[in-house]
Amino acid sequence: MRQEDPFDEGATGGGILRQPKAVWATAGASVVAFMGIGLVDPILPSIAQGLDASASQVSLLFTSYFLITAFAMLITGFVSSRIGGRKTLLAGLALVVVFAALSGTSSSVAELVGFRAGWGLGNALFVSTALAVIVGAAAGGSAAAILLYESALGLGMACGPLLGALLGDASWRYPFFGTAALMAIGFLCIAAFLKEQPKPAVTTSLLDPVKALGHGGLASVAASAFFYNYAFFTILAFTPFVLDMTPYRSGAVFFAWGLLLAVFSVLVAPRLQRRFGSPKVLGASLVLLAADLLVLGYGSHTTAIVATVVSGAFIGMNNTVYTELALGVSDAPRPVASAGYNFVRWFAAAAAPFLAPKIEEWTDIHVPFVVAALAALAGAAVVGVRRTALIHEAEEREPVHALEDGVTVFAD
Repeated sequence: MRQEDPFDEGATGGGILRQPKAVWATAGASVVAFMGIGLVDPILPSIAQGLDASASQVSLLFTSYFLITAFAMLITGFVSSRIGGRKTLLAGLALVVVFAALSGTSSSVAELVGFRAGWGLGNALFVSTALAVIVGAAAGGSAAAILLYESALGLGMACGPLLGALLGDASWRYPFFGTAALMAIGFLCIAAFLKEQPKPAVTTSLLDPVKALGHGGLASVAASAFFYNYAFFTILAFTPFVLDMTPYRSGAVFFAWGLLLAVFSVLVAPRLQRRFGSPKVLGASLVLLAADLLVLGYGSHTTAIVATVVSGAFIGMNNTVYTELALGVSDAPRPVASAGYNFVRWFAAAAAPFLAPKIEEWTDIHVPFVVAALAALAGAAVVGVRRTALIHEAEEREPVHALEDGVTVFAD
């Protein structure tokens, strides 16, 4: 089947750039939401110094955020199928505005970790609903809508560390206040331009995502993604302490990392999938990520910087392929399948930021990257062993071409 070209206005009835105001408002808010994931990266050492905290204590900012996100995946479908997408988006944005602002007022690590947990709940409600809303409101078909959403994801992941560096150079508190202000603008834009969409005919229960994991293919994807996310978030949360750079320089490194992530997720991964198939691309990318982690852990400071940036390419490819597999490998509705998949994988995202500094305290600075490399190889092994369960999606289903980011997991 010929794939829809989102840039072909004649074929789709509207190109990617010709979208209603509601779509642009939601996409703009999505950029800011994804910025929140990497926002604290360049300022982690500054937060540790400002609050007199250790690396493992500050890394709990990621752990609390993603632990709440994992559990929130079980309730997002339950909520949005009952109150509608618009109200779910607004509720998520309101929570982010409140807890991002409170994060900037923190006087201790415990307070900041708690506020980041509330932020994670709001972000989960927003990002889990945003793509479905964009697809429903977009002109030009689902391909244009999904590509627009993927672009928002990549731009947010790239700009988050940059914003954190620019504002955090003056004070580690300013990036939190800046995010709250931007999300407040997003709240007003969505309230003004987005109309409520029809509610689903069938509501989602709290246990539906867990039941969906009973499918062997989806369970395999989730298990592999669990190991991959441990490696991913070791890089995101632990590397800033290893590089030990100023906020500006750290922000520049992770900005370049985010650009590679965006390019490889949107442009490179789909082309490789069409040529080689999802399991082969995913397995190879995970092995290369493991090698890159070892170089990062044992190389010189300059080599570690280069390896950090290069890891964005492998992470971008993995994000795309994992999401397409999760959304297409089972017969469960896509929002339900992706919620179950994310419920599993975000536990690793919560564990890595806490365990990596602890492993360094117990051993040395190299071992956390060895553990992360082994996790990436374990993810590749799951793909290899369970290839038969995944091959149906890779060979017979048309790719969904939807991304998850850090947090996202839905398709049309």
